[in-house]
Amino acid sequence: MSMEYQRALGRRIAQERKRRGLSQAELARLVDRSVAWISQVERGVRKVDRMSVLEKVAETLDVPLSELAAEAPVVAATTEEMPGAAGLRLVLSGAHSLQAMLQAAPAPPADQLKPRVDHAWELTHQSRYVELTELLQGLVPTLENAIRSAPAEHQAELFELLAIIYQACSASLAKLGEPEAAWIAADRAINAAERAGNPLMMAAGIFRLGFVFLGARQFDQVEESARTAAEALGSLIDAGEVGAMSLQGGLTLQRAVAAAQLNQAETAYEHLSRAREMAARVGEGRNDYNTEFGPANVALHEVAVAVEVGDAGHALRAGTTVDASTLSTERRARLAVDLARAHAQRRQVNEAVARLLEAESITPEQIRNHRVVRQLVSDLLSMQDPASAELRGLADRVGC
Repeated sequence: MSMEYQRALGRRIAQERKRRGLSQAELARLVDRSVAWISQVERGVRKVDRMSVLEKVAETLDVPLSELAAEAPVVAATTEEMPGAAGLRLVLSGAHSLQAMLQAAPAPPADQLKPRVDHAWELTHQSRYVELTELLQGLVPTLENAIRSAPAEHQAELFELLAIIYQACSASLAKLGEPEAAWIAADRAINAAERAGNPLMMAAGIFRLGFVFLGARQFDQVEESARTAAEALGSLIDAGEVGAMSLQGGLTLQRAVAAAQLNQAETAYEHLSRAREMAARVGEGRNDYNTEFGPANVALHEVAVAVEVGDAGHALRAGTTVDASTLSTERRARLAVDLARAHAQRRQVNEAVARLLEAESITPEQIRNHRVVRQLVSDLLSMQDPASAELRGLADRVGC
């Protein structure tokens, strides 16, 4: 959606709202959105990013949908591929399990493979996707071989390592905007965990699947998978398993984000409140199953939820209280991006650019190849004319 169309759409919605004698609060109630959302759409600083929402607005205002959607599609698609995506898809495409089954070769034991598995997650958290691809190209077939050549009593441990590898692959592909491939990787992770007989590792795979559904905007599937997995973990939590609580907390945060994406602010904040209670019990300094779940991550998600429901003020206030020093570089960069989005909602261009430059300094590969960042920079360019040297340089680096 062009900024010109976005502004024109906002003006048209405001005009038709006033024609019908509705206040912003009344229109917000009729279309099940927040007043902040209506205000931002009318000012042209927020996109109507789903056709179903635009249809509801048109119906409420008694305006033909064709008049609102005539100038441009609601969602602009992009076909540009990010570095690392093709390589990770090829890792999933290889017939490594078949090769290992028919021609198993000797492989290192689990204790020698584990450092390489741990390194895969380090690269994932740092958004170093090209290096991750290079590592997995050798590690996945090695693990498949190790499973087939190891004695039966050691296979469960190797299946767990394979599950962790596929989780890292799924997490990276989800962030790279490859939901189909990320779903395959998550499914393989769940299957490997089941073969290992490890229910918590299975839940970790379902946690990764939740990010796939979020990226694909399948919010009903996010809610169903996260809810059922969280409920299943209840017995392990009652038994004192802290890792199960970390997973349940992470799943609850996914439910909060899904609700926010649907503009169900009250539900989203309820999930955040429950997650905050769990995080207090888990405490800081843990990273069970690479969830990074704890008080800092809950605070980070509060910012993200507030941005999604259009409450920029809440997002910026919450952002000042977040101590992200214990989180991964990927998470710290994401916080900076969400704060940049909040500033953009208030048309505070210089502040938004400063946050994006902060994010870029933390994880340059992620920021320069992130669709959300690219769209945000494009929006900032339309707000500031002429663009500052900092914004122009950032735009060049992200491809705007």
